[in-house]
Amino acid sequence: MIREIMDKQVYELKKLWANKRQLTFQVLNLAMIVFSALMIWKGLMFVTLSESPVVVVLSGSMEPAFQRGDILFLNNAVEEVHVGDVVVFKIKDRDIPIVHRILKVHRNETTGKVDLLTKGDNNRVDDRGLYAPGQLWLQREDILGRATGTLRYVGMVTIALNDYPVLKYVLVGLMGLFVLTSKEG
Repeated sequence: MIREIMDKQVYELKKLWANKRQLTFQVLNLAMIVFSALMIWKGLMFVTLSESPVVVVLSGSMEPAFQRGDILFLNNAVEEVHVGDVVVFKIKDRDIPIVHRILKVHRNETTGKVDLLTKGDNNRVDDRGLYAPGQLWLQREDILGRATGTLRYVGMVTIALNDYPVLKYVLVGLMGLFVLTSKEG
């Protein structure tokens, strides 16, 4: 059965290669899909004021509130954060953002500066050991956003694709192949 599908796709690809007009149409169709996804992402970034409006929970540090593989929707439009808010923050010189809960908030009344201390629900100690060397508190600008919604376990696909990079390229290649060889109306 899989062999039949692959043979059909190869046949359709050869047919498509022979018809340059149809090939151009399908390539433009694929480009439209890719650029639409990018526009949706940029639109979400604009609306939520977050450089990463959607993140995947990568560890069990927030269990039982959030499991590994949960997708979180972030909003950074509200300036004020409170104790108990689940936030995603980024540490200087680290690539991967961290999802944890705010444990303490210190406001300097004269300067208006806010210092934040975070902790994972499933961790025994606060996050000072995760912060950059010499950093004892997070600043508001370190926060990428506050969690406003979740999709349970949907992000396991992302985790699998990151754990097995070959799978990512195979899946993207197959999706591109099916978009190129699909027929309109």
